[in-house]
Parts: sequence; structure tokens; C-alpha cells
Amino acid sequence: MISRNFDMDVLRTFVTGVRLGSFAKAAQALGRTPPAVSLQLKKLSDLSGQTLFTKQGRGLALTDAGEALYDYAVRILDLNDEAMMMLGSSRSLDGWLRIGIPQDFAETSLPPVLGQFSRAHPKLRVEARVDRGAKLVAAVQRGDLDMAVTWGGQRSDHCRHIATHPIVWIAAPDYAVPADEPVRLIAFDPPCSFRAAAVDALATAGREWRQVFASPGLAGLWAAVTAGLGVTIRTTAGMPAHLVPLDPERAGLPALGSVDLMLHTAEAVPAAPVARLRDILTEMLVMPA
Repeated sequence: MISRNFDMDVLRTFVTGVRLGSFAKAAQALGRTPPAVSLQLKKLSDLSGQTLFTKQGRGLALTDAGEALYDYAVRILDLNDEAMMMLGSSRSLDGWLRIGIPQDFAETSLPPVLGQFSRAHPKLRVEARVDRGAKLVAAVQRGDLDMAVTWGGQRSDHCRHIATHPIVWIAAPDYAVPADEPVRLIAFDPPCSFRAAAVDALATAGREWRQVFASPGLAGLWAAVTAGLGVTIRTTAGMPAHLVPLDPERAGLPALGSVDLMLHTAEAVPAAPVARLRDILTEMLVMPA
């Protein structure tokens, strides 16, 4: 029997498109044309001998075979990236690396990356802290952290812009925003870039609001939204699958604009471990605006 092999670039396009929820966004993120991405997906379907997608409204949804292939593709790419990382020029990294991350990524994309990085560099000890942006920036400035990823306009001595994400209203699927009552806001207490964006937009629109739930942790906000207590404001990064972003016009809410994703380092020229992980995170977190 002749062995058949999946093309790694094709698998990466497939996984990126599923993660972004759009193969047009995947084409943009990977620097390819939409026709090139379509050819890759056809090649993947032909090679697998299975129907991987089915029409769902204007988009595509994974079939059972597509779901199974997606799980394998993620594992294949993780192993590939880990091997490349281990065999790269930085394979002898050692010491400590202290990083701060926002709660949105703490339960989704960043822990697997940190795990890969640690396995590729077993002599390097990685210490991660999850917190709000202002506290992470202050920790970087004090030298308590080597690097941090944050949302919003916080600036530090050594920071770079990674990406810009739309801010959206998020609610439970069956939640209806009352038209004749103040908007029921679920948010962190100030300072919070997302809360500030919502309050400014509501004030400009002349819409009254009331904060009905505050929590020091993102899990508390998601729980309150799930319970139907009101709406919250975030990006879709890390949004639980059972919640939905609202169409502002249909919900009678103002548009919210966007928020920057920033990466801060304690040193202008960071040590090799910090520089290596900084580059990996920058590549991973860059998404179309």
C-alpha cells in the first residue's frame, strides 16, 4: 500500500480557517489569495477522500469527518511546531522566563504554546501570571515580569503593537436588550479598556446604562452573561462557544470600535528566551483587524 501524506501548509490553512471562523480571514492571515486557499481545501478533501464541509447559511460548517480531521491536524501541527522549535537555533535556552497574560487567552490559546515552548526547551523554566492589563504592565515596569501581553492603551517603556481586534457586545443567545430600560452592563470595575469603550459609546448615543455585575475574574463575567443578567463587552477571543456577539443595530446598541493587543518587555533588547517566545506569540496572536 502506498502511503499518503498530508501537506503541512494545507493543514495549517485548514486549522487557521476553522479557528478564525472564515477561510477568507485565513487567506489574509497567512498571506495567500482566496483562490489559493480554495485549491488547498479541495486538495485536502481529495486526499482525505471525505466530505469535510457542509453549507451553513453563507458559510461552511465541518462535517463529522471534518471535525475528526481538525483534531488530528491540530495535533500534527503542534508536534511539527514543537520539533521545529526544539531543533532551532535557540535549543539550548535555559534559566527563568516570567510572562503575564490576559484572562481571555489563559484558558485557550496561550497555555498550549507555553507547554510546547517548555517541552522544546526543558532547561528553561516558564512562570506565567494571569491578571488584568494595568497590573501586568506595572509588573513588567518593576522587573517582576520579563514580558506581558495586554489589551488596551497601556504603554510601557518597551512595547509593540501586535494586533487590533473589534470590540463586541456579548450576550446569551436568548437575551434581548430592553429598549426602554438602561443597558444592563456586566464588566470589570475601572480601569478597564472594554468598560471604558462601552461607557463612552453609550454616552455618545445618549443611552442610559447600569452596571449590574462586576467581577475580578473573567469567569465571573461569563457566568453572569450566561445567566442572562445583561451584556458584556470583550473581543471574541476566548468567548465561550455558548455565548454570541450581538449585532449592534439589531440590538439597539452603539458600535464599540476596536482595541489594541500589545506586547511589553522589561528590556529593550530582551534575553534570548524572552525574544524567542515574544516572536512566537507575536506570530500566533496576529489576526486580521
